[in-house]
Amino acid sequence: MEIRQLEYFVAVAEHGGFSRAAEHLHIVQSAVSQQVQRLEHELGVRLFDRSTRLVRLSGAGERLLPEARALLDAAGRISQVAAGVVAGEDGVLRLGTIHETGGRLYKALNKLAAAAPRVQVRLIEAAPAERIEAVRSGQLDAALVRGLATSPGVRFLPIWTSPLYVALPADHPVSSGSVVHREQLKELEQLPLRLAARQNNPPFYDLIEALCHTAGIKPPPGPPFTNLLTTLTAIGVGAPSWTIFYEVSTLPSVHRVAIRALDQPAITTSLAVPARRPVPALHHLLDALTGIA
Repeated sequence: MEIRQLEYFVAVAEHGGFSRAAEHLHIVQSAVSQQVQRLEHELGVRLFDRSTRLVRLSGAGERLLPEARALLDAAGRISQVAAGVVAGEDGVLRLGTIHETGGRLYKALNKLAAAAPRVQVRLIEAAPAERIEAVRSGQLDAALVRGLATSPGVRFLPIWTSPLYVALPADHPVSSGSVVHREQLKELEQLPLRLAARQNNPPFYDLIEALCHTAGIKPPPGPPFTNLLTTLTAIGVGAPSWTIFYEVSTLPSVHRVAIRALDQPAITTSLAVPARRPVPALHHLLDALTGIA
């Protein structure tokens, strides 16, 4: 069964004959007759009662006519949706997401919904490396990532920056100010630095390693950073140590621990997209993300 056959069937029914249907469709009458006959053969029913002067719907034709119209309407909707997807005004975006503060992502999604209401976003959580690989392979249409700027087969579009924070013993001299300047990191060089293993978050680990190199320090490695609250608690009650982190929730208050913003560098969040032609609707998402940055 073909869509064209259903179109011809409906045209004959609505215009009262094969010749009028052919005129409406701008084709020859024989083509209409052949396609309707093929449809009747495939369905195993007679759709029209034919005479030399009249063409009328049979009982089977009357029953099948509304079904044919419904199918043609559905086919039309499919074409409309497909056209919207091509134009970037419709579709589903599979977005790899991150934990972040301030509700920026959800503000952007609200902005996107207002600008392109037919574009849906499906949020998918995954580790940083998995997100990048999913963008590269096409399993994700885009992903938010922190601290990474290059990867084969992927483009990175900077969205916003977030400050880094230093957590250190509250009685350490560096904690006396409201901000830790990069040159002050020299005063922390002898204390163990708590970082998660590089494989957990390579871009962030490399950023901190580059920061230490630029500051001319090589602090001894401390116990691994597990989660923020556990690590801060260990800094407060254990042997002196420190860590650097970015904010993913409200900054906690922990006894005997000072949290100070680091003056530089900030960490950049980017939208990773395929290097090949991206999904058309992505420009709406990019506009929404940059609009609230």
